[in-house]
Amino acid sequence: MKHLLHTLEARLAALPVPMAVELPAGRQLGAPDPAVTLRFKDRMALAALVAGEIGKVGAAIVEGRVALEGGMRDLMAATAELLGRNFTHGRRHGWWRRALTQACSLAVHTRKRDARQVRFHYDLSDDFYALWLDPRRVYSCAYFRESGMALAQAQEAKLDLICRKLRLQPGERFLDIGAGWGGLLLWAAEHYGVHATGITLSRNQHAHVQRLIEERGLQGRVRVQLCDYRELRADPLFDKIASVGMFEHVGRARMGRYFDTVARLLRPGGLLLNHGITAGAVDHARLGAGLGHFIERYIFPGGELLHASAVLHDMARAGLEMVDTENLRPHYARTLWAWSDALEARLPAARAALDAQAGAACGDKVLRAYRLYLAGCALGFERGWIALHQMLAAKPDGQRSTGALPGAQSDYPFTRDYIYTGGANAPRKNPQACSTDSSPAPLPS
Repeated sequence: MKHLLHTLEARLAALPVPMAVELPAGRQLGAPDPAVTLRFKDRMALAALVAGEIGKVGAAIVEGRVALEGGMRDLMAATAELLGRNFTHGRRHGWWRRALTQACSLAVHTRKRDARQVRFHYDLSDDFYALWLDPRRVYSCAYFRESGMALAQAQEAKLDLICRKLRLQPGERFLDIGAGWGGLLLWAAEHYGVHATGITLSRNQHAHVQRLIEERGLQGRVRVQLCDYRELRADPLFDKIASVGMFEHVGRARMGRYFDTVARLLRPGGLLLNHGITAGAVDHARLGAGLGHFIERYIFPGGELLHASAVLHDMARAGLEMVDTENLRPHYARTLWAWSDALEARLPAARAALDAQAGAACGDKVLRAYRLYLAGCALGFERGWIALHQMLAAKPDGQRSTGALPGAQSDYPFTRDYIYTGGANAPRKNPQACSTDSSPAPLPS
């Protein structure tokens, strides 16, 4: 124990922010005037801190065995130094471990379990999420096209970036897989004039989007369904499909079927934009130091991350041609810090919202978990432990004459000008499309 405490004192002294640790017996180590203090009530959590098992320390904070005093930014600055590791490197597991991982993934990602896992997270409390998300409740990586953008502006920039990448045109049939609180679905309908369908497994989100559709008079042009992606049928097929912040819930073992399903729903020549979190390490789907287990237990049960190379492999096997891939990793770090700062600024209101939903004891635990989750993920994206990729793919139609160039075989013009500068191949943005089109085409079934 004496050696453990000596090691801990040395590490505390080297931290970039003043930090103190209070031992179970009351003795305090570290800075006399700390920005962050951890008060330990048991030795197991203390041993985890010295060993760098930050996920276990986080769990002890959530469960009340460690009391935290201080801000999230200071805590994460200290945490990064205490870890002192790069989680993007590691040895490849043997065949038996890979087989076991595959079997577990298959078992975890049944339709019933996926629905339960999604609702565990997204049906937590709409009032809670509304406190720290932007007004549109866009719960995915923003796009800070300009450095001075506020979060709400950056989220709108992201929604528009997706629509431009997909070259959405008035009257097209557009599918949003995992529609969340409807930000992209409504943006695409109102600004690009598409006939939009969204699907979600969250009852809260489904009810919220349905209310927005009715309030904005978009019935007949926009609809949202409470269903699994595997249950969806389309006749006629969709022209464009987006999946934003959803495929992290699919599971490694189901990824091939996921892209097969997307390809089945997409018309030949159409485009898919898959936006989601990817693993920083090629062979590891979870963050190290127990961070992955923390997120699995308290935030996203059933979540699995794949490296971008593995995602492209499964996409290609489904017959989808990757035509553009963009890494937005630092954008997600900034997004998460914005969420974290907003939550920190409204802790009493957040506690009240969670207490109303789950009771005081459970509400406190959930709030502690989300404070650590948002700030910890911001740190992870900053350090490159995890990434965020937008992958644009086409479903070739086999016709050499289709498209802007011979052999394009799709709607993709094989130039990026239309995305960023609005060249000759840019889609027509039509803010008045919804009000001027009085006879919309029927939505796909």
